[in-house]
Amino acid sequence: MNRRHALQALGCLMLRPTGAHAGNGIALDALRSGGALLLRHALTEPGIGDPPGFRLDDCRTQRNLSAGGRAQARAAGEALRARDVKIDAVYSSAWCRCIDTAKEMFPELQVEVLPALNSFFAGQGDRERQTAALRQWIAALDDGLRVALVTHQVNVLALTGDNLAMGEAIVVQPDRRGGVRTAGRLAL
Repeated sequence: MNRRHALQALGCLMLRPTGAHAGNGIALDALRSGGALLLRHALTEPGIGDPPGFRLDDCRTQRNLSAGGRAQARAAGEALRARDVKIDAVYSSAWCRCIDTAKEMFPELQVEVLPALNSFFAGQGDRERQTAALRQWIAALDDGLRVALVTHQVNVLALTGDNLAMGEAIVVQPDRRGGVRTAGRLAL
Protein backbone atom coordinates (compact mmCIF):
# COMPACT_ATOMS: atom_id res chain seq x y z
CA MET A 1 0.00 0.00 0.00
CA ASN A 2 1.51 3.34 -1.00
CA ARG A 3 1.47 6.47 1.20
CA ARG A 4 -1.53 8.01 -0.60
CA HIS A 5 -3.64 4.90 -0.12
CA ALA A 6 -2.59 4.66 3.50
CA LEU A 7 -3.66 8.28 4.09
CA GLN A 8 -6.98 7.66 2.36
CA ALA A 9 -7.60 4.62 4.50
CA LEU A 10 -6.69 6.59 7.62
CA GLY A 11 -9.07 9.36 6.57
CA CYS A 12 -11.87 6.88 6.02
CA LEU A 13 -11.27 5.26 9.40
CA MET A 14 -11.16 8.64 11.11
CA LEU A 15 -14.34 9.85 9.41
CA ARG A 16 -16.65 8.05 11.73
CA PRO A 17 -19.21 9.43 14.10
CA THR A 18 -17.91 9.90 17.62
CA GLY A 19 -19.37 11.14 20.86
CA ALA A 20 -22.82 10.96 22.36
CA HIS A 21 -24.55 12.89 19.57
CA ALA A 22 -23.32 10.96 16.56
CA GLY A 23 -24.15 7.26 16.88
CA ASN A 24 -24.63 5.20 13.72
CA GLY A 25 -23.82 7.87 11.19
CA ILE A 26 -26.36 10.41 12.44
CA ALA A 27 -23.93 13.27 11.82
CA LEU A 28 -23.27 12.29 8.20
CA ASP A 29 -26.96 11.67 7.54
CA ALA A 30 -27.79 15.07 9.02
CA LEU A 31 -25.19 16.77 6.84
CA ARG A 32 -26.53 15.05 3.73
CA SER A 33 -29.93 16.64 4.46
CA GLY A 34 -28.47 20.13 4.87
CA GLY A 35 -26.56 22.22 7.35
CA ALA A 36 -22.97 23.06 8.11
CA LEU A 37 -19.87 20.98 8.62
CA LEU A 38 -18.16 23.22 11.17
CA LEU A 39 -14.46 22.30 11.12
CA ARG A 40 -11.48 23.25 13.17
CA HIS A 41 -8.55 23.63 10.77
CA ALA A 42 -6.29 20.63 10.18
CA LEU A 43 -3.00 19.95 11.99
CA THR A 44 -0.53 22.83 12.13
CA GLU A 45 3.10 23.36 12.89
CA PRO A 46 3.64 23.30 16.68
CA GLY A 47 2.51 26.31 18.66
CA ILE A 48 -0.46 28.15 20.08
CA GLY A 49 -2.00 31.11 18.32
CA ASP A 50 0.24 33.02 15.94
CA PRO A 51 3.70 34.55 16.26
CA PRO A 52 3.90 38.14 17.50
CA GLY A 53 3.36 40.61 14.68
CA PHE A 54 1.64 38.11 12.36
CA ARG A 55 -0.36 39.53 9.47
CA LEU A 56 -3.41 38.06 7.77
CA ASP A 57 -2.13 39.21 4.39
CA ASP A 58 1.14 37.26 4.76
CA CYS A 59 0.96 33.52 5.39
CA ARG A 60 4.69 33.44 6.15
CA THR A 61 4.00 35.33 9.39
CA GLN A 62 1.33 32.88 10.63
CA ARG A 63 1.28 29.42 12.16
CA ASN A 64 0.40 27.26 9.16
CA LEU A 65 -0.63 23.72 8.32
CA SER A 66 2.02 21.07 8.68
CA ALA A 67 2.61 18.53 5.89
CA GLY A 68 0.58 16.13 8.02
CA GLY A 69 -2.23 18.68 8.26
CA ARG A 70 -2.36 19.07 4.49
CA ALA A 71 -2.52 15.28 4.11
CA GLN A 72 -5.15 15.10 6.87
CA ALA A 73 -7.34 17.67 5.09
CA ARG A 74 -7.02 15.92 1.71
CA ALA A 75 -7.86 12.54 3.26
CA ALA A 76 -10.87 14.00 5.09
CA GLY A 77 -12.22 15.52 1.87
CA GLU A 78 -11.72 12.23 0.04
CA ALA A 79 -13.46 10.35 2.85
CA LEU A 80 -16.48 12.68 2.66
CA ARG A 81 -16.72 12.21 -1.11
CA ALA A 82 -16.36 8.42 -0.71
CA ARG A 83 -19.41 8.52 1.59
CA ASP A 84 -21.40 10.56 -0.93
CA VAL A 85 -21.43 13.67 1.23
CA LYS A 86 -21.75 16.59 -1.16
CA ILE A 87 -20.74 20.08 -0.03
CA ASP A 88 -22.31 22.97 -1.95
CA ALA A 89 -20.17 25.86 -0.69
CA VAL A 90 -17.06 26.41 1.46
CA TYR A 91 -16.41 29.33 3.82
CA SER A 92 -13.32 29.98 5.88
CA SER A 93 -11.67 32.21 8.41
CA ALA A 94 -9.18 34.62 6.82
CA TRP A 95 -6.26 32.76 8.49
CA CYS A 96 -4.10 30.82 6.05
CA ARG A 97 -4.34 27.55 8.00
CA CYS A 98 -8.13 27.63 7.63
CA ILE A 99 -8.13 28.64 3.96
CA ASP A 100 -5.54 25.96 3.20
CA THR A 101 -7.59 23.32 5.05
CA ALA A 102 -10.63 24.28 2.97
CA LYS A 103 -8.68 24.22 -0.30
CA GLU A 104 -7.12 20.83 0.46
CA MET A 105 -10.46 19.28 1.46
CA PHE A 106 -12.56 20.77 -1.31
CA PRO A 107 -10.26 21.53 -4.26
CA GLU A 108 -13.21 21.67 -6.64
CA LEU A 109 -14.91 24.52 -4.77
CA GLN A 110 -14.04 28.19 -4.37
CA VAL A 111 -13.31 29.18 -0.77
CA GLU A 112 -14.98 32.37 0.44
CA VAL A 113 -13.81 34.19 3.57
CA LEU A 114 -16.56 34.70 6.15
CA PRO A 115 -15.44 37.23 8.81
CA ALA A 116 -17.63 35.62 11.51
CA LEU A 117 -15.26 32.61 11.30
CA ASN A 118 -12.14 34.69 12.07
CA SER A 119 -10.31 33.88 15.28
CA PHE A 120 -10.89 35.93 18.40
CA PHE A 121 -8.15 34.13 20.34
CA ALA A 122 -6.08 36.29 22.71
CA GLY A 123 -8.22 39.40 22.31
CA GLN A 124 -8.39 39.43 18.52
CA GLY A 125 -11.83 40.10 17.11
CA ASP A 126 -15.05 40.24 19.10
CA ARG A 127 -16.23 36.93 20.56
CA GLU A 128 -19.82 37.96 21.25
CA ARG A 129 -20.42 39.81 17.98
CA GLN A 130 -18.80 37.15 15.79
CA THR A 131 -20.56 34.26 17.55
CA ALA A 132 -23.94 35.99 17.19
CA ALA A 133 -23.23 36.71 13.53
CA LEU A 134 -22.22 33.09 12.86
CA ARG A 135 -25.31 31.78 14.68
CA GLN A 136 -27.53 34.05 12.55
CA TRP A 137 -25.70 33.06 9.37
CA ILE A 138 -26.18 29.33 10.03
CA ALA A 139 -29.79 29.85 11.17
CA ALA A 140 -30.53 31.52 7.82
CA LEU A 141 -29.17 28.67 5.65
CA ASP A 142 -31.53 27.58 2.89
CA ASP A 143 -33.14 24.19 3.41
CA GLY A 144 -30.99 21.42 1.99
CA LEU A 145 -27.88 23.57 1.49
CA ARG A 146 -24.69 21.86 2.71
CA VAL A 147 -21.76 24.08 3.59
CA ALA A 148 -18.33 23.61 5.12
CA LEU A 149 -17.17 26.26 7.59
CA VAL A 150 -13.47 26.16 8.49
CA THR A 151 -12.55 28.05 11.63
CA HIS A 152 -10.67 27.93 14.94
CA GLN A 153 -11.12 26.11 18.24
CA VAL A 154 -12.31 29.22 20.10
CA ASN A 155 -15.04 29.88 17.53
CA VAL A 156 -16.41 26.33 17.66
CA LEU A 157 -16.32 26.34 21.46
CA ALA A 158 -18.18 29.66 21.67
CA LEU A 159 -20.89 28.55 19.23
CA THR A 160 -21.46 24.95 20.32
CA GLY A 161 -19.67 24.35 23.62
CA ASP A 162 -17.61 21.62 21.93
CA ASN A 163 -13.82 21.68 22.21
CA LEU A 164 -12.55 20.19 18.94
CA ALA A 165 -9.06 18.95 18.20
CA MET A 166 -7.39 20.05 14.98
CA GLY A 167 -9.12 18.32 12.10
CA GLU A 168 -12.31 17.48 13.99
CA ALA A 169 -15.72 18.71 12.94
CA ILE A 170 -19.23 19.09 14.21
CA VAL A 171 -22.39 19.13 12.10
CA VAL A 172 -24.71 22.00 12.96
CA GLN A 173 -28.09 22.86 11.52
CA PRO A 174 -30.59 25.68 11.84
CA ASP A 175 -33.03 24.88 14.65
CA ARG A 176 -35.84 26.83 12.91
CA ARG A 177 -36.15 29.12 15.95
CA GLY A 178 -33.35 31.44 14.89
CA GLY A 179 -30.65 29.35 16.50
CA VAL A 180 -28.35 26.43 15.81
CA ARG A 181 -28.52 22.81 16.92
CA THR A 182 -25.75 20.22 16.98
CA ALA A 183 -26.47 17.13 14.90
CA GLY A 184 -23.26 15.21 15.60
CA ARG A 185 -19.50 15.22 15.82
CA LEU A 186 -16.98 13.80 13.36
CA ALA A 187 -13.28 13.05 13.74
CA LEU A 188 -11.79 13.90 10.38
